[in-house]
Amino acid sequence: MRVPAGVLTVLLSLALTACPPSEPPPDRLTLTATEFSRLPGWGEDTPWAAIPAFLRSCATLRSRESSAPFYRNQRVAVERASEEAVSFGTVADWKAPCKAAKEIAKGDNEATRGFFEHWFQPYLAANNEDEEGLFTGYYEAQLRGSRTPSERYRVPLYRRPNDLVSINLGLFRDDLRGRRLAGRVRDRKLVPFDSRAEITQGALKDKKLELLWVDDTADAFFLHVQGSGRVILDDGSVVRVGYDGQNGHSYVSIGRKLIDYGEMELEQVSMQSIRAWLAAHPERAEKLLATNPSFIFFREIPVEDSQTGPPGAQGVALTPERSLAVDRAFMALGVPLWLDTTEPAETPDSGEPLRRLVLSQDTGGAIQGPVRGDFFWGFGRRAEEKAGRMKQPGRYYVLLPKSVRPHPSGEKDS
Repeated sequence: MRVPAGVLTVLLSLALTACPPSEPPPDRLTLTATEFSRLPGWGEDTPWAAIPAFLRSCATLRSRESSAPFYRNQRVAVERASEEAVSFGTVADWKAPCKAAKEIAKGDNEATRGFFEHWFQPYLAANNEDEEGLFTGYYEAQLRGSRTPSERYRVPLYRRPNDLVSINLGLFRDDLRGRRLAGRVRDRKLVPFDSRAEITQGALKDKKLELLWVDDTADAFFLHVQGSGRVILDDGSVVRVGYDGQNGHSYVSIGRKLIDYGEMELEQVSMQSIRAWLAAHPERAEKLLATNPSFIFFREIPVEDSQTGPPGAQGVALTPERSLAVDRAFMALGVPLWLDTTEPAETPDSGEPLRRLVLSQDTGGAIQGPVRGDFFWGFGRRAEEKAGRMKQPGRYYVLLPKSVRPHPSGEKDS
């Protein structure tokens, strides 16, 4: 799974009290009904820009039965009483507004606002009673590369090995839903796959798994962090690569390692500062990168539209600055959300307001919790800079069709 840029910053907190702290309640998505007039900045956005993203999500419903649940929160339903799990309605609840959205004229922001106010009910999302969460950013990496190795292009991007086996543990036990393992089968036993350090030292050499070759080790590493990117070849053509598997080892933040080594303070850590450290310490860079044993494999995917991003977890192309990655243990994919946070800046609370309509269309290994999001900035240097610095507090509102009752028991509906 893609690990977002914002996870490179380690968030540490320590509370010292005279008495042992009480056990916090389990994470739980709660929704409180509100009005569109109370959404911060609702009248200031250009919401039509989110309609193409909304229609892409709608397209995934075409082959589904109208009576089928739009989404079911498996983890919460297993761990807590089923009546406490948020309902996102049925496919039928969504098909009518999806059909109506096609009639909105291109660029008509007032009509778009009217559309959502007519068809949808906004709800303030919270983790139990806590409305504030963390919002990071990610982007589609852009690299220079070649289909053949050379003195310049010497860093390989690998295809998925045929002997890499991924296991969905939820198929075997309900209490393991959402958990996965990966490895290789040896002597009829599943054993760990090679780590990043072992692969870097040649574990996959001569297996003809090289997909492309790029010219920068740091660029390749951050492509692994993002999970997808564009590789520009010398003839000017563009190859898009996307996630096609992971070696099964846990992700370790090299930002955290730099803090542990005394190389940086917490507030200094960003993608930009890590890049600068790697450039300034080439003799130590490989050892630092090897502390993250996780390794990503890629596949080539068509560039159908140069203005959209790669496919997200929902299977539709991501829209720059209109797609959000969420924790799908709590939030359905394809849901319109009103985001209320700030632009990335030198400090988390100093940015300009970032308030706009987005779609939950992706997920990520570090995106965990009911009020947690990763904002897709697109591609290019600006997107990289924004994503690398984004670690903002914020909140969001969930927009659900008016026919949906998110709390079957009636809790927090008003």
